[in-house]
Amino acid sequence: MRYANRNAVVLGLGLTGLSLARHLVREGARVRVADTRDAPPNAARLAAELPGVPLETGPLADATFAGADMIAISPGVPQDQPAIAAAVARGVELAGDIELFARALPPGQKVLAITGTNGKTTVTALTGSLCRAARLDTVVAGNIGEAVLDAIAPFDGRGATRRWPDVFVLELSSFQLETTVSLRPTAATVLNVSENHLDRYAGVDAYAAAKARIFADGGVQVLNRDDARSLAMRVPGRPVESFGAGVPAGEGEWGLVLFDRTTWLAHGGGLLVPTAALSLVGRHNALNALAALALVSTVARINRDVLDALKGFQGLPHRMQKVAEAGR
Repeated sequence: MRYANRNAVVLGLGLTGLSLARHLVREGARVRVADTRDAPPNAARLAAELPGVPLETGPLADATFAGADMIAISPGVPQDQPAIAAAVARGVELAGDIELFARALPPGQKVLAITGTNGKTTVTALTGSLCRAARLDTVVAGNIGEAVLDAIAPFDGRGATRRWPDVFVLELSSFQLETTVSLRPTAATVLNVSENHLDRYAGVDAYAAAKARIFADGGVQVLNRDDARSLAMRVPGRPVESFGAGVPAGEGEWGLVLFDRTTWLAHGGGLLVPTAALSLVGRHNALNALAALALVSTVARINRDVLDALKGFQGLPHRMQKVAEAGR
């Protein structure tokens, strides 16, 4: 096992930190957890599930990482803290949950990866729904729903009986991508980039660079033609599908077409679905639908079942929803 007998310090005891501790214990590592909070939210669960794993609370110090050869960092923990930086400078490995997830995947495992400032949760949920409509065994995880390392626990070969799914659909934050180097998605997208998390990053360029790491290791790029920062992430020689509000100019483009006084979702020269037939509300959600279709097209055919699922997708709670019609 990759982590057998290694000394790992898990930083942060939120849901991701707890999943990191579980995974590394399953993999045979010697694990301890550190959290700067006096009363971490999952301390009782850690003690009940992993009673052999010690928990240290309070400020991080050099002693926190004494004897460690790996730091498994939760996405909410900034990696530029002096004690972390000093440990990394000594040669201690730094990795997050998405990196450990990527290392655990079997060869050829299909992954669709989604990030962006806005819309990523809707696109992730919709992409998962469309994959299931295409008859693919699908697991949706990451920054939405279940932590990725908990999601792979039934498939990791340690007494498991389930086969790996056809596809994982992952919502990824810039924080998760900071420490990810081994992820090889079948297709990935940066939906858009606008100023966000500037308490963590030196500026929007650094924030965008963290997002762009989703494209670092191959796969189809799904780019937003209407977002300059997304479009600038194109890697020469890589296959690209693009989406935007304009009319598609080729087979690799998804867009909106006005035909017979009706706006349609379109791919290349073909009309797919009238936007009025979508349960999702708003032009931004029409673009979210195009992004999801582009992603799904890399692992399945966009057939009638997929389009029916698209029309029926209700969206997520606390987003825009159609309530009623008046004056018709």
